[in-house]
Amino acid sequence: MSKKYWLLCASMLAIQAGTAMAGASVSAPPANTPEAVVRQTLQRLVPKAKIEQITPAPLPGFYQVIASGHLVYISGDGKFVMNGELIDATNGTSLTDSAWAAYRKSELAKVPVSDRIVFAPEHPKYTVTVFTDVTCPYCRVLHEQIKALNKEGIAVQYLAWPRAGVTGDDGQPTATYKEMVSIWCAADRNDAFTEAKKGREPKAADCKNPVKDQFDLGLRIGVTGTPSVYAEDGTLIGGYLSPADMLQAVREHAAKGG
Repeated sequence: MSKKYWLLCASMLAIQAGTAMAGASVSAPPANTPEAVVRQTLQRLVPKAKIEQITPAPLPGFYQVIASGHLVYISGDGKFVMNGELIDATNGTSLTDSAWAAYRKSELAKVPVSDRIVFAPEHPKYTVTVFTDVTCPYCRVLHEQIKALNKEGIAVQYLAWPRAGVTGDDGQPTATYKEMVSIWCAADRNDAFTEAKKGREPKAADCKNPVKDQFDLGLRIGVTGTPSVYAEDGTLIGGYLSPADMLQAVREHAAKGG
């Protein structure tokens, strides 16, 4: 089999390793239906893949499957699996990107604002969701420009995504995870967050918090690093973006109806 196929399998399995993904996967369809065949095909090829969504694809005879942070196409008879970008030849747009954006928008909408750390102007024109880690250099650079982003009318809503994961190889919580829990449990989250971005560790704290759920959400929608910046329509618009580039990107997606 092709190297690309094995890379897909390996990356799906890697996402599962050491992490318990949150959220219920799509329920099994009745036996012998195309959806059941599609499910069985993927489970045979990648047994540990967590299937989140199976829907008819724009490509006749195929189904679109979102599983373990990947989107693939599988024929209804289970004979073919396509791992790649599906392009609408009429207008040259990526149907794969559109499908990802719709799924991400739906999943991100489930996260209440109260579970996010928000830096926003009084009357925001645009909103971006940013998966962040307090230790990553470009996350820190982005946050240094938070006032400039707000001045452009952009509200920044942060979600936690500790790059080292929730638990380490020893099964214990990672240092970054514990630091982000302390921030989300702080009396003043925004202040604790900003201080952490300057390299100052927050006061240790613990409480009921959304850090693990947000990390798992990131895995489901394909986050692989930080920062990961999403427009309101669910499109991944970049990693680090300067205020000017961020403004241009959110304007473009707003103009498209995002």
